[in-house]
Amino acid sequence: MTQPNETHYHLLRYLEAHPQVSQRELAEHLGVSLGKTNYCLRALVDKGLVKARNFRNSQNKRAYLYHLTPQGIEAKARIATRFLKRKMDEYERLKGEIEELQREVDARNARD
Repeated sequence: MTQPNETHYHLLRYLEAHPQVSQRELAEHLGVSLGKTNYCLRALVDKGLVKARNFRNSQNKRAYLYHLTPQGIEAKARIATRFLKRKMDEYERLKGEIEELQREVDARNARD
């Protein structure tokens, strides 16, 4: 299960690269429900990290343009740093586990 900050990070990252994305497309990309996407987007807007504006000339009145505020860009950088640290810790832990399993397999094969 992803942590809220991880979901927010992925949202911020994707919105930065794709400001005209629909919530439905965003939900598909993130692999979460449309409701969760809407909830997270509202939270980011309420925190002042993202601004959502209607397209003035759009035929689709639900079409929004999302862009990160300066606070959103800073938050994305902070979240990315924590996310990277957590992933590096996971990598190191898995690497140690893999090395231990490899030694066990090698020892078993040497005996056989």
